[in-house]
Amino acid sequence: MSRGGPKLVADRRPRSFAILDVGNCEPLKAAVHGVALGLSTLMAVYNAAAWLRRRQSHLAINTIVYVAAMVWEQKRVADHLLPCMPDTPSSRDLEGQGPDEPVGDQSKAA
Repeated sequence: MSRGGPKLVADRRPRSFAILDVGNCEPLKAAVHGVALGLSTLMAVYNAAAWLRRRQSHLAINTIVYVAAMVWEQKRVADHLLPCMPDTPSSRDLEGQGPDEPVGDQSKAA
């Protein structure tokens, strides 16, 4: 039996945080991945040094895992910093210009 009053229906959609959207807070995301990159580098160096000293197989495996994490995190940092970089002319924009010629149409401005 339904009452005539207002129905309270729970909104089941997941809440979205702005930081999770592409293009938002990219420097912060890069910093977080940068910390992970530093930590994985430290762990890779430690495990490699320990493996060189003790020659235990798990240390070699750990080193490989942490080096893979380093590569992964470096890629993530670069991906997050790319949108923050200023636009620069590509090599296609510079084709046909000699080393002494200015980039763009600045010669006619004078």
